[in-house]
Amino acid sequence: MKLVVGLGNPGKKYAKTRHNIGFLCLDAFAHEQGLSFSYEKKFIGEVAKHKSTYLLKPHTYMNNSGNAVQRIMDYYDIDTEDILVIYDDLDLPTAKIRIRYKGSAGGHKGIRSIMSALGTQAFKRIKFGIDKPSRMPTPDYVLSSFAKAEGDRVIESIDRVKHAIRDFSDNEAFTNIMNTYNKD
Repeated sequence: MKLVVGLGNPGKKYAKTRHNIGFLCLDAFAHEQGLSFSYEKKFIGEVAKHKSTYLLKPHTYMNNSGNAVQRIMDYYDIDTEDILVIYDDLDLPTAKIRIRYKGSAGGHKGIRSIMSALGTQAFKRIKFGIDKPSRMPTPDYVLSSFAKAEGDRVIESIDRVKHAIRDFSDNEAFTNIMNTYNKD
């Protein structure tokens, strides 16, 4: 079993925000594969299944994402080496993606929550760049929508993330996934 987690916040208020890029990527992948999510109370989130891979959109709000991740991993006995987390990153230019085996939380509270729940920072991740705010406080910025001028780049990068999810689900070597999708 594998697990792909898209980080975000539940509810229409947050649906198209920068902070919800993990949800947006999973929604795009699910749509392409003809999958639909359903809310699973025991996992505190929406779940879909693609082959032997579970897709999770935690409903714990960003800062408590680790609770939902830990529950589904325990229930299905999924190893940390078999999870992939997709989330927004302020330190990358908008729509730039970086795929890594592990790393620090880098100030991201959702990632910090997952690290705390799992007791490790050694899990695979896709960081999706949202850039740094220039004129607004960071909390307001991450909860804002992408600008129209960013739209094409964001859509193109979501498409690349969809392919990376597919490759991860199909057991492609993670080094190959990094080499393929980390290209600028």
